[in-house]
Amino acid sequence: MQSAASRRDAAVRAAVGQGIVGEGRPVAGLLDVTGIRQAAAGLREAFAQVGAVDALHAFAVKAAPLVPVLRLLADEGLGAEVASPGELAVARAAGVPADRIVVDSPAKTTAELREALASGLAVNADNPQELARLDALVAALPGPVPPLGLRINPQVGAGSIGALSTATATSKFGVGLRDPGAREWVVRAYAERPWLTRVHAHTGSQGCPLELLAEGVRAVYELAEEINAAAGERRVRTVDIGGGLPVNFASDEVDPTHHAYARLLARTVPGLFDGRYGLVTEFGRSLLAKSGVILARVEYAKTAGGRRIAVTHAGAQVASRTVFDPGSWPLRVAAYDAVGRPRTGAPVVQDVAGPCCFAGDLVATGRPLPPLEAGDHVALLDTGAYYFAHHYAYNTLPRPGVYGYVCDEQGVRFAPVRPPQSLDELVAENGAGHAAGLSALR
Repeated sequence: MQSAASRRDAAVRAAVGQGIVGEGRPVAGLLDVTGIRQAAAGLREAFAQVGAVDALHAFAVKAAPLVPVLRLLADEGLGAEVASPGELAVARAAGVPADRIVVDSPAKTTAELREALASGLAVNADNPQELARLDALVAALPGPVPPLGLRINPQVGAGSIGALSTATATSKFGVGLRDPGAREWVVRAYAERPWLTRVHAHTGSQGCPLELLAEGVRAVYELAEEINAAAGERRVRTVDIGGGLPVNFASDEVDPTHHAYARLLARTVPGLFDGRYGLVTEFGRSLLAKSGVILARVEYAKTAGGRRIAVTHAGAQVASRTVFDPGSWPLRVAAYDAVGRPRTGAPVVQDVAGPCCFAGDLVATGRPLPPLEAGDHVALLDTGAYYFAHHYAYNTLPRPGVYGYVCDEQGVRFAPVRPPQSLDELVAENGAGHAAGLSALR
């Protein structure tokens, strides 16, 4: 079987040769379908090997809210974790069954909660006020109560990226378990509500070491044990451990792996895998990041102050996290020539700039790369999650197309995931149908 790198090189050349990226379409997202299937299988196998055979692995839709992606993952046995009405609509359009959807969000409206309960979706309440809303809605529910849980913040600390550390003392998510009186309140809340059968925690994400994630899971497992002991029965029947496995953006190596994390959890929290609890996971970035590439054309190659600059069509509109926080989100850049072959030549220190009209629109600064020339291409690697699916509309740049690919004996075959946005669609989105509206106001 071809390596991920060889599949990527073949896909880049085919994308250029087939016009998926070219002068008229200078940027596109590419998804390695084989890589996604392998990641999904690896996740299932990792937890099955430590005893979680029937775990629900709910993909975090925020990482790639694209219907064909969710359909592919559903075909591979995964569900969906949604955090907004839009993400729920996307999951439904992909055909994800209701019993494999988990609803999370710190700001669910009463209408969203009512819809989730009526549809049989699992819900994790974020706070005491939301739990009070559920009290009223559950009392009025004519049918069975779907799985309901409470999100706990284990308050075990932060990783290296503060914005993605969800288990700090003051995180906006969940009930702070170490706050005065909080633990007692949680135990009492479960004792008073027989329908509250899940407990949920998501400790962090990129920048959080596995040991920190495992500590968060251990804290919520111990809480579940305490709740069940106080209730005198198995009140909590499922533990939702969230996701958050970090991704290595420094090389093609997948490190850490789902297998490593599952084995660590089995050592840290063995009781979680002895058959008494159901398990839910909510991984996103770790399933897709390595299988995605943003491919862009180099429009110009110039110098300024003795520094070479490749001006490309991939910048803040597709890589906003990297442009605005390059220290936390550095991306590897691969260089390709005009026909999509890997660029050769002695590396030269250069900047890789995007098309946006502000000076900081740089996806790489002072990076040693083979000399890039006008008409060449750059590939931003490891961008399958949170990048081409989250467009930043600076300069009214259209959303690029996204395409999945496989490499086999027939060559490289592409399937559309999302078509490139047309200028007519972009204009309509920006109010063309209401052009005279403001002028009519006197």
